[in-house]
Amino acid sequence: MTYQIARDGQLYGPYTVDDLRRYIASGNVLPTDLAKSEEMTSWIPVAQILSSHDAASQPAYVPVEDTHSAPAENGPVPPVNYPPVTAASYAAPTAQYPDPPNLNWGLELLLGFFTCAIFVVVWNLVIAAWAKRVDPNSKAFFFYIAATILIVMNVGGSWGAMMAVAYHHPYHGNIGSGIISLIAWVIRLVARFSLRDTLEQHFNGPEPLGLRLNPVLVFFFGGLYMQYKLNQVNEVKRALRYQNLPR
Repeated sequence: MTYQIARDGQLYGPYTVDDLRRYIASGNVLPTDLAKSEEMTSWIPVAQILSSHDAASQPAYVPVEDTHSAPAENGPVPPVNYPPVTAASYAAPTAQYPDPPNLNWGLELLLGFFTCAIFVVVWNLVIAAWAKRVDPNSKAFFFYIAATILIVMNVGGSWGAMMAVAYHHPYHGNIGSGIISLIAWVIRLVARFSLRDTLEQHFNGPEPLGLRLNPVLVFFFGGLYMQYKLNQVNEVKRALRYQNLPR
């Protein structure tokens, strides 16, 4: 039986199970990449296929939304820079770690819009607090707290400007407010990349799910982008739990 691999809207293969094992060992295929044979109706993680073959049992197919519609093409999957991750280590129990916050990123964006970004600031703290639980050495929560304090201070300092505008009084800009805004922005940026490091280290170590976070998207979209990737992590963890259910 052969399988095709889906990644970033492209299809690769078909590959045999032995091919998949070699690509997993070399790092060209990630355990979280989706795979599908001609007999299957849904895409499932590569690790689930390999684990099922290793256990000499029929694969337990888990419905996964197919978002890949590009034409199939042969050739190797583009290599990644992470250390090799075996299917056996990927299939190890992950119940000892709490699941990431699973709010839909679109809902986070919508709530952030209606609350003037306040909800996004709070939700970043929620994600960072969860990251601190799975990795006590994470510094992201500290940086987000510091940035949030500066944001609150800056809002308080801007109260005079808002009142002056409301009552049509002249107001001269406060340079201190601008400095605080700049420092808060820098600290939030540091917090984003600190959280990115924590997530990649955890999901390529204790829970080897092959998580990759694009630094450009982290820079521009921060917590929204990371929440989108965490939602994918939760989908894979649910698939693993289903696979490990007694039958």
